[in-house]
Amino acid sequence: MKKLLAVLMTCLLLVSGCSSEDTVTKSVEQAKESGFIVGLDDTFAPMGFRDDNNEIVGFDVDLAKEVSNRLGFEVSFQPVDWEMKETELSQGNIDAIWNGLTITEERSEKMLFSDPYMDNTQMITVLADSDINEIADLDGKTIAVQKDSSALDAVNNNESVKNNNTIVEYDTNVECIMDLEAGRVDAIVVDEVLGRYVMAQRGQEQYKVLDENLQEEQYGVAFRLTDTELETAVNDTLNDMKADGSFDAIYATWFSVN
Repeated sequence: MKKLLAVLMTCLLLVSGCSSEDTVTKSVEQAKESGFIVGLDDTFAPMGFRDDNNEIVGFDVDLAKEVSNRLGFEVSFQPVDWEMKETELSQGNIDAIWNGLTITEERSEKMLFSDPYMDNTQMITVLADSDINEIADLDGKTIAVQKDSSALDAVNNNESVKNNNTIVEYDTNVECIMDLEAGRVDAIVVDEVLGRYVMAQRGQEQYKVLDENLQEEQYGVAFRLTDTELETAVNDTLNDMKADGSFDAIYATWFSVN
């Protein structure tokens, strides 16, 4: 009986291993049949966020809808914990991360990225009446960033900022901005795309953006490493949209000329 139980346990372990997250894939045909699930942080305006009617909207949302329409996908949007985004993708709970996701070398080892489709910087923002005017003035200050974000990467990549300041991590960028306004932190590091949009909504006169930024970067759409066919289809469609002007038309609805 003990030998039989041991054999059964071994079989269970083998079956479990065969169903590991590395085996999750979705082809273009499967996406047409079962849908295309986009994972996002639904507080990341203007890329993907909830409007006053609690509907998920945004620049990346509109891009994903147009790409999906051209490819014959039924697209849906799944909010995810940003710290768990790679796990959600690898386990098959979502089919792509499309939400102002910065392409990095570390992420590219775990996920398959589309071509870059948008530039961004990690900007440093303080309150308008702050005496912080340059990076050197941050010495000894408290800086807020979103957890597992490229803003956190940018801080960690700058030894002076990382070692000489208190770094506080929040679940969302909105929380970072609110605590800056409340005076609980001295500065925030945030995607310029999000920061300037949110500050315009909340009153630009409250803030001061430092001329120096911590990092320049590019956004891409992320897929599982195994989903090369799906990535190619989405990537080619995005490039077609850039060529025919529809990408710029969507861009113009969310961003000013400047």
